[in-house]
Amino acid sequence: MAASTAAPLPQYEAVIGLEIHAQLQTASKIFCGCSTAFGAPPNSHVCPVCLGFPGALPVLNGAAVDFAICAGLALGCRINESSVFARKNYFYPDLPKGYQISQYELPIAVDGAVEFTMPSDSAQGRHVRVGITRAHMEEDAGKSLHEGFTDSDRKTYVDYNRSGVPLIEIVTEPDLRSAADAAEFFTRLRALLVWLGVNDGNMEEGSLRCDANVSIRLRGNPTLGTKAEVKNLNSFRFLQKAIEYEIERQTDLLEEGGRVVQETRLWDAAAGVTVSMRSKEEAHDYRYFPEPDLPRVHADPARVDRIRVAMPELPPVRRQRFVADYRLPDYDATQLTESRAMSEYFEAAVHAGAPAKAVSNWMMGDLARVLKERRLDIACSPVPAARLAGLLSLIERGTISGAIAKTVFETMVATGRTADDIVKAEGLTQIDDESAIVGLIQGVLDANADAVAAYRGGKTTTFGFLVGQVMKQAAGKANPKRVNELLKRALDS
Repeated sequence: MAASTAAPLPQYEAVIGLEIHAQLQTASKIFCGCSTAFGAPPNSHVCPVCLGFPGALPVLNGAAVDFAICAGLALGCRINESSVFARKNYFYPDLPKGYQISQYELPIAVDGAVEFTMPSDSAQGRHVRVGITRAHMEEDAGKSLHEGFTDSDRKTYVDYNRSGVPLIEIVTEPDLRSAADAAEFFTRLRALLVWLGVNDGNMEEGSLRCDANVSIRLRGNPTLGTKAEVKNLNSFRFLQKAIEYEIERQTDLLEEGGRVVQETRLWDAAAGVTVSMRSKEEAHDYRYFPEPDLPRVHADPARVDRIRVAMPELPPVRRQRFVADYRLPDYDATQLTESRAMSEYFEAAVHAGAPAKAVSNWMMGDLARVLKERRLDIACSPVPAARLAGLLSLIERGTISGAIAKTVFETMVATGRTADDIVKAEGLTQIDDESAIVGLIQGVLDANADAVAAYRGGKTTTFGFLVGQVMKQAAGKANPKRVNELLKRALDS
């Protein structure tokens, strides 16, 4: 079966909830001092604590707690003053202790919400609100290696470097009703976590993963249908495709008189289908009980307030400020606040003296093109914000034309030189002297008598041709506004 629709039949509706596992950006693991750096040789970042040796006691990483509180606040959650770690007991080869230290009955953050607008045919768009049930801290498991060894066809190896890496698991309410909404929510959540510096957003390395719980029910029925859980989705596109497939699969089952089985499924990207991993007809008994080796986590009001004060301005607030303070259109403000680095680049250029709208236009135009071609983040831009401001200031003062600015910008990208240096060294200063422009115009009029006659005979479209000829004679350096004014005066006299 191949998914061909993104929505169930009219009499049914999809009910979707997400569970997002986000690695916290601490230098060391949650209960020991081992490094969290990605890409080290297998089993090189391990110790008795993260390997679960008897007698090795965990010590909580305070930075991980602060990150979890920060994320909870940004998600609109209530921070529990006291939260508890528990042992979640189950066996799996990549879980060295035979249990995972997580939070269960008393998580660190609860009862939040994320709100956003989905594009629609209406001018206002469609409002979506996704409740956040909880955000709790836990340690990651290791990683099973199924390939890369000479005997991988017979054996599975285990890398415990990831074991003990600090995570927050963000669990949503079943408030999503379409695959597109779920993908948009995941996109915005990732952007928020990266904005805060809580998570690096690198889904290819596994530092951000998503599980989707999908069920179908008759429209208007308050009772939830039987859900299937699709595990370990590590891209927005895979999340959307997997949910679309599940909606169609479950709808077809119900239409054929069958029933949906509660199970865990995996997304096969190559085949474009979800496949059964294990049945969950009966809820697994994890036998949670409080972790005896860890005390309660105390997030007193003073600590929470300190973290709240230190948090960066959040995207919705910054977006509104850009509209109010810089008179930017909503579209520009939205684009510029897609990432914290982008918004900071914009403000740095404006504070360096460039007009806000011009900065926005260049960032969304020429600069965005260069960054895409070079596969660079704006934080690594070959043209720093202050240097872009210098280029735009030359345009604003009339030193160079917009056309010349494009050429200067390309040279800035290639050489790293400032706009001022390039303009001076290459003699690109705009010709603004009236007598010089009049001389150029007269030469063009003499050389294009037919076009002049056509213009004076009422064919005004030839005006653009004559302007182009003047600019060509000036090697693009003449002030376009002055050329238009003086050419029209010459033609009409």
